[in-house]
Amino acid sequence: MKSSILKLFMLAFLIVFAMTSRAQDDDQTKGDEKSASEIAVELAHPNTTLGTMNFNFDYINYQGDLPDAGSQNGFSMGFQPVLPIPLSKTVNLFVRPQIPLYFTQPTYGANGFENQGVNLGNISADVAVGKTFPSKTVGVIGVFGSFRTATDDALRSNYTLLGPEIAVGQIFNWGVVGLLVTHGWSVNSIDAAAGDESASITSGQYFYVVNLNDGWQIAGSPTFSYNHNAAKGNKLTFPIGIGVNKVTLFGKLPIKFSMQYWYYVASPDAFGPQHQIRFTISPVVPLPW
Repeated sequence: MKSSILKLFMLAFLIVFAMTSRAQDDDQTKGDEKSASEIAVELAHPNTTLGTMNFNFDYINYQGDLPDAGSQNGFSMGFQPVLPIPLSKTVNLFVRPQIPLYFTQPTYGANGFENQGVNLGNISADVAVGKTFPSKTVGVIGVFGSFRTATDDALRSNYTLLGPEIAVGQIFNWGVVGLLVTHGWSVNSIDAAAGDESASITSGQYFYVVNLNDGWQIAGSPTFSYNHNAAKGNKLTFPIGIGVNKVTLFGKLPIKFSMQYWYYVASPDAFGPQHQIRFTISPVVPLPW
């Protein structure tokens, strides 16, 4: 199973390289002369028409009341292709799967903490429509889902979640600020022996970008969640974050690099993240339509 997972991600890398090679050919044909700074500004737009293949590498240090919680660390990669479908000059359709791959992830069981090896995580996805208004305000509305796809029982969520998604962003001359919020209700229940409970989780992401020169940006996009049915002290997970983006042209191929640091000002008392470093590589690829 684990070798199959790695093969799937290797296939994803090969697809990205094939698409980026096509991007170079297309740009040479079209004579695209956009600078790194111009591309960086377009990528920061919440309703952008640029396609990207995003590889998020996350290192997380944990804390909590469980024995040895403070010495636990996790490392994972998330793959998220974003290929907007233009519906009009100001309206786009987005279908964005998020596919996590855990290289090491601590879980707590009867024998204390154990580190799980390479495993596929719980895949999530959203389908949304974004519109840019004359005021440079961007509105996005759609649906969100999270699915029980992890290949290790200890990593697999108890619930399949579905619910609405809404986002608002404002574009300024200096950059962008915005907020994305989703709410998921469980469409299945865990077994009766565990109480036949349900889930109700609000999650989201606040984001900001400050444009600098030569493709550089100050940026942050931390994700947060609130588990309405969790025990007191374990409901809210909320980080503050800051980082930098840099768009670089490799020949005609633009690639955005991003590095962010998140510090969790709120985290579950029992076990939750305290520090997180996210490094992202995002090749810009041509839309297939």
